[in-house]
Amino acid sequence: MKLGVLTVPLYSMSLEDTLEYLSGLGVQTVELGAGGYPGNTHTLPYLTGEKPVEELKALLKKYDMEISAISVHGNAIHPNKEIAAKFQSDFETAVLFAEKLGVDTVITFSGCPGGAPGDTTPNWVACPWPEDFLKILDYQWNEVLIPYWKKTVEFARSHGVTKIAFEMHPGFCVYNTETLLKLRAAVGPEIGANYDPSHLIWQGMDPVASIRMLGDAIFHFHAKDTRVDKYNIARIGVLDNKHYSDVAGRAWSFRTIGYGTSEQQWKEIVTALRTIGYDGALSIEHEDSMMSPKEGLEKAIALLKNVLVYEQPGEMWWA
Repeated sequence: MKLGVLTVPLYSMSLEDTLEYLSGLGVQTVELGAGGYPGNTHTLPYLTGEKPVEELKALLKKYDMEISAISVHGNAIHPNKEIAAKFQSDFETAVLFAEKLGVDTVITFSGCPGGAPGDTTPNWVACPWPEDFLKILDYQWNEVLIPYWKKTVEFARSHGVTKIAFEMHPGFCVYNTETLLKLRAAVGPEIGANYDPSHLIWQGMDPVASIRMLGDAIFHFHAKDTRVDKYNIARIGVLDNKHYSDVAGRAWSFRTIGYGTSEQQWKEIVTALRTIGYDGALSIEHEDSMMSPKEGLEKAIALLKNVLVYEQPGEMWWA
């Protein structure tokens, strides 16, 4: 396993300063944003051709850093055609960028279309009744989602990207283990997960159980935590659309790892990942509204250093 960081929260620093800073903290891999919601602050000169990709490779080598994945979260099946086209363009650009870098993993969202042809905004369905919702799901999955990803997987595969890692995120069609595996079964093994426990914990999912369920469908991992506010959940439930800054009023909030669940929970997560054979990066994604990016990253790095398993186990001399 390797200690990684999504560099997007450090957008105010240059890429070289970011790599130098993270290398000094013992980070081994970086996840780079290349458009969509993460933006492309650190990669724009390379995406436009202003700087050659070879220069980026040299920077990575200088700081003994690898790229774990390219992130381009978006909604390329947005019912607004202009919005969809921009996300689609960013995704294709990210795939071509990954090809030049020799990176086989691109992270995104599954997307969410409208509820019917002609809609202009996405329609996320979270319950089966009234029966209108089942009709919406049938349209979204069979007429939009599955056909789109079958076609898009072919494009990605032709450019060396064999792992499209979906962040399972409420608001999009793939939001939990079941929907991820459903799309994977319909499209192919190129579809997998960027496993981020922070989006699953508040839904009531157990990280260890869901990791075991997904198995080799986990392509990448985001190290981010969630603090569930038991008092607020008891009053208002888990579905909460208040702004993330309203920590006191929300049912749950994203936290730096160890501030949502315990260090023991993260040891169990690492054990579960080892059990299924995952040996890639645990990429820290800082989205803690109560900490600065640097403080949050440094606390997360310190905890992960204590729980990550870096070496192969070797021979069982005692068995």
